[in-house]
Amino acid sequence: MGTARDGMLQLWCRSQYSTSIGRAIVRIVVTSIFVSDQEQALRFYTETLGFVAKSDFPVGQHRWLTVVEPDAPHGVQLLLEPDVHPAVRPFKEALVRDRVPATSFAVDDVLDEFARLRELGVVFVQEPIEMGSTVIAIFDDTVGNLIQIAQRS
Repeated sequence: MGTARDGMLQLWCRSQYSTSIGRAIVRIVVTSIFVSDQEQALRFYTETLGFVAKSDFPVGQHRWLTVVEPDAPHGVQLLLEPDVHPAVRPFKEALVRDRVPATSFAVDDVLDEFARLRELGVVFVQEPIEMGSTVIAIFDDTVGNLIQIAQRS
C-alpha cells in the first residue's frame, strides 16, 4: 500500500509533465557560449549574425550579457559567458583544433547565409556540405568558437 507521501510524490511528478501534449514542461531559457571577449562577442552576434541584445548588466568584473533572436525576444537567451574558468580555454581550443562546433544555429537556407556571412568577412572552416537531409557550414565566431549553421531539407 502506498502512503500519503507516495501519493503526493506521484501527483507532483505528474504535475511536472503536460498531460495535454505529453511532454516535459522543462524548457531551455538560457544557454551559454564561452567567449574570449564579451564586447567583441556582442558586436559579432548582433551586427553580423543578427541577434539582438536582451540582458546586459555587471556581474563582478564581467557582465551577464545575453542575446536573442529578433523574432523571439522572449525566447531562448544565448549567454555570452566569459571563458575565464581554467578548464574552458583548453576545452575550447581542443574543439577548434578538432573542428567541433560549440553550438549549432538553424537557418532557412545555408547557401544564402553562407554567402551573406562570407560577404561580411566571416571565416568559414567548413563550406556548405550536404549530410543526409541536412546542409551545414561551420564558421569562426571571432571569440574562440566554431559555430555550425544547419538547414534541414
